[in-house]
Amino acid sequence: MVLLSGGLDSTTVLAIAAREAGQRVHALSFAYGQRHALELGCAARQARRFDAAAHEVVDLSHLGRLVAPATSLVAASELAVPDAEARQRQLERGEAEAIPSTYVPARNTLFLSYALAWAEVVGARDIWLGVNAVDYSGYPDCRPEFVAAFEAMARLATKATDVRVRAPLIDLEKGAIIERGLGLGVDYGDTTSCYDPSSVGEPGSADERPLACGRCESCMLRRQGFAAAGVEDPTRYAD
Repeated sequence: MVLLSGGLDSTTVLAIAAREAGQRVHALSFAYGQRHALELGCAARQARRFDAAAHEVVDLSHLGRLVAPATSLVAASELAVPDAEARQRQLERGEAEAIPSTYVPARNTLFLSYALAWAEVVGARDIWLGVNAVDYSGYPDCRPEFVAAFEAMARLATKATDVRVRAPLIDLEKGAIIERGLGLGVDYGDTTSCYDPSSVGEPGSADERPLACGRCESCMLRRQGFAAAGVEDPTRYAD
């Protein structure tokens, strides 16, 4: 069972599960009112590329409405997605919260819970997700302690007592993640990391692709990752 957003990290995890571990994968994505819903198109195409046995998209639009006042990552929010450089300057001056406004309360807890339910139905014992060292400094539900705690809970909460929560990128920086994915044939040109993208191509068509803003923290980390890996960044940026 792979949590697949359509981003750089989750697509790398899909490749690891399908090609490196040789597992028959089920991919699970979520529509939760995110600004970057274009990622779901990437997720669908990546699931097909890696021959997922099934790909489901769960409608969690109510989550976006519930958490809108606390996060800038959902379309219903009045908060703006922070500019990466401005936020970095605020952090250096001690004027910004350590946890960014792009944190979505309890998101990974909910996602993993849905994955756990479907995993029990299809007989999956491994739940894979793409949290990593770049994330867990700022997002509570990306930390190794959270992953371990959820795994312990999962073994108590279901009929399967041998469930594993697999986070193969947990200790990796973006450059190392990209290198690993390229070795497994990941097409990063059809992934999106941007928190506030627009699009190119016919809206709603199979040809529609994300156009990254180039200003948010996720875009900055993505650019740095490709630079660290020493490969060309295939991302389409608006600026």
